[in-house]
Amino acid sequence: MSVLVLILAVSAACCLGFGFVLQQNAARQAPLSDFLSPRLLLDLVKVPRWLGGIALMVVGMALGAIALGQGEVSLVEPLLATNLLFALALSRRQTKQPLGRQGWAGLLLLAGGVTAFIVAGEPRGGTAVTDPFRHWLIIGAMIGLALLLTTYAKRSRLSAGPVLLALAAGLLYGVQDALTRVSGQRFSAGGLAELLTGWQPYAVLALGVTGLVLVQSAFETAPLRMSLPALTAAQPIAGIVCGVGFLGDRLRTDTGALTWEALGLAAVVTGIVLLGMHPAMPRGAARSEPARDLQPS
Repeated sequence: MSVLVLILAVSAACCLGFGFVLQQNAARQAPLSDFLSPRLLLDLVKVPRWLGGIALMVVGMALGAIALGQGEVSLVEPLLATNLLFALALSRRQTKQPLGRQGWAGLLLLAGGVTAFIVAGEPRGGTAVTDPFRHWLIIGAMIGLALLLTTYAKRSRLSAGPVLLALAAGLLYGVQDALTRVSGQRFSAGGLAELLTGWQPYAVLALGVTGLVLVQSAFETAPLRMSLPALTAAQPIAGIVCGVGFLGDRLRTDTGALTWEALGLAAVVTGIVLLGMHPAMPRGAARSEPARDLQPS
């Protein structure tokens, strides 16, 4: 594994984790009438804390894009999932909660799972699939599932809604990461003209904005512990599916390797859930009360 890719991906995860906490601190004060509406972003843009969180997220996405340009999606995505470690670190500073057994167990499972998956799978590049049907089949399945989750989230609102929205956003972000890599390859091959004549950069932008509305709606309606684990778990899985499915990423497929890869991913998801449910994670606003108007903080 390239040291540069490791540094870029972990730095991206750090920015994303800190940014998510700042965004949720602000979004939890948004009026519920903005749920799943672009108006939510127009309201939040007035809040300095949210803008700071978005700035960190943009930096994280830029670093992640560079990492994706240097390494395989199947390698970078598990590293980006460690953003939850940094989110927990900032949340602990805000809440003064000790890490405890749950925190240490989640940390070890997440870090160990990422290590096991990468060591066992040995992600490496290969020849991208040129069949457009396969591209659209995988992308369509991810987007279709995200749409289905969003539909159910809109019906359930404050019960399971935030988790479903976070899962949907994670799927979209995973596809976005894969298309970001394709966009980088087009730019390297033919410069700006080659990049802008393809549909991928516009899809990256559309997926990013849609995912942002979903994430902020999840942050608005529930504590971070309900939404961030789902988001963090769904994104790498979707990215790995796209990477192996049509970008040409290759993983070891012998029985022993597949077993450790599966165990690694299971450990990652379990660690994410344990860390996401940690008492240090912000609880959010009590939604049984009328929503407060946003005030800059």
